[in-house]
Amino acid sequence: MQQYHFDTLIIGSGLAGLTLALNLAQNQKVAIVTKRSLQDSSSTWAQGGIAAVLSMEDSADAHIRDTLVAGAGLCDEAITRCVVENGPPAIKWLISQGVNFTRDSNNETGYHLTREGGHSVRRVIHINDATGKAVQSTLSTKIRTHPNIAILEHHIAVDLITSSKLTHHPDNQNDRCYGAYVLDIKADTIHTISAHNTVLATGGAGKVYLYTTNPDTATGDGIAMGWRAGCRIANMEFIQFHPTCLYHPHAKSFLISEAVRGEGGLLKLPNGERFMPWHDKRAELAPRDIVARAIDFEMKKRGLDCVYLDISHKSSDFLKQHFPTIYTRCHELGIDITRQPIPVVPAAHYTCGGIVVDRKGKTDLGNLYAIGETAHTGLHGANRLASNSLLECLVFGQAAAEDILSLSPVPPISLPKWDESRVTDADEEIVISHNWDELRRFMWSYVGIVRTNKRLQRAQHRINLLREEINEYYTNFRVTGDLLELRNLVTTADLIVQSAMLRHESRGLHYSLDYPNLLPQAQNTILRRKEFELASENSVPI
Repeated sequence: MQQYHFDTLIIGSGLAGLTLALNLAQNQKVAIVTKRSLQDSSSTWAQGGIAAVLSMEDSADAHIRDTLVAGAGLCDEAITRCVVENGPPAIKWLISQGVNFTRDSNNETGYHLTREGGHSVRRVIHINDATGKAVQSTLSTKIRTHPNIAILEHHIAVDLITSSKLTHHPDNQNDRCYGAYVLDIKADTIHTISAHNTVLATGGAGKVYLYTTNPDTATGDGIAMGWRAGCRIANMEFIQFHPTCLYHPHAKSFLISEAVRGEGGLLKLPNGERFMPWHDKRAELAPRDIVARAIDFEMKKRGLDCVYLDISHKSSDFLKQHFPTIYTRCHELGIDITRQPIPVVPAAHYTCGGIVVDRKGKTDLGNLYAIGETAHTGLHGANRLASNSLLECLVFGQAAAEDILSLSPVPPISLPKWDESRVTDADEEIVISHNWDELRRFMWSYVGIVRTNKRLQRAQHRINLLREEINEYYTNFRVTGDLLELRNLVTTADLIVQSAMLRHESRGLHYSLDYPNLLPQAQNTILRRKEFELASENSVPI
């Protein structure tokens, strides 16, 4: 076991974390902790693009309006304006870093802009249908060659080190973060990393569900660590289900981009009949929550395994040029999108809630920040507008960097090493895989696109049982990467269910058969750990 010290410790390697690192590294020593390789993140999987006001036909007010409409009354208007107005400079910064967005000589911007669901104009700048991969690759190359950035790949954070833990005074009003314990997965060793500032940028929690478009790394780590450290958590009931995930036994988590519908793709039943006009006047271009619910409704009503997304009416050259990744993957699986419709189903895609932060990404704890999908900034409200996520990563990554660089440095302190003196090696690790599978299945069945009180109660009961079993396992055995992810998933699932039970209405991504109407006043769901633990102690088992 070793102790390391950095000016800033970034946990996570998505676009938010990489943006922050590059903006800090000229003045600070920075460490990036990532569970797999530097480019393994949800950002890399992003196909569509980045929403920003770049053309003459667009305006900040129009982008703000579209975001507020999609957010169903819960977007923070000041934050939304801040993010939208900082969008164009953020895109210019990416271009200055060498990102080569798809060109279009017929557009006055010089770049091709596409339109996605919920947007009133074309404003999504992209690199064909693999925007995230191209952006992450460009920034990762710069990260790897920067002398002030240390990259800790195949490392997973165990937990944050806070002053309340060090002094054993959990009521300390001046609680701050000093760093984190980090497991080197390959060496099976836990290191102590101290830092002036620690940043949670671990992405969302899509893997809490059986079907998701997210990579295996999306296990809610940052949200769970922030919660255990005492941060407030907001709006975890709003889980965005992407309407169109490829339905094929060999296509694990493959997303069919929103841009396919933006470029004219039509959703159809097996008999070729369109159904979206029955559900919303915007049809295929309605926001994601509406399209996902419509697909779910038609599948359940008719007993279907999937529906179909048809863009075969476009030319073969157009499809190969605009959607090369989708065309190639579907072709590998025997689906020719130039002639056949694509079988699709909804899947968990994005966590709209998270750790409560201010406009600089600061959490409730001193020297602890959260950015990207891990955070709740107020931008997304009850439903995220398509392609606003990478925009948020850029803007808050830069804002957090600005705030961190304005702080006076704090002398490093000596932190206690991780104590393994009273634990042993696990005797039956099969418990972890069984619990993981059980959690994801009942979350899909009971806390999915359409919810009821009874379903949520059933999920909560099972979560309580799993949490006790996992905590006992965590207390008695040496930690592993799988155990840490399962522990974080159960915590995150608990937060989702508790938040959903508190919302007695249907708004945005949260739809309840018991509360189908909209309340007159929109309010955020805020969870505080002390109140949460008191409620848990007083709850009656089902």
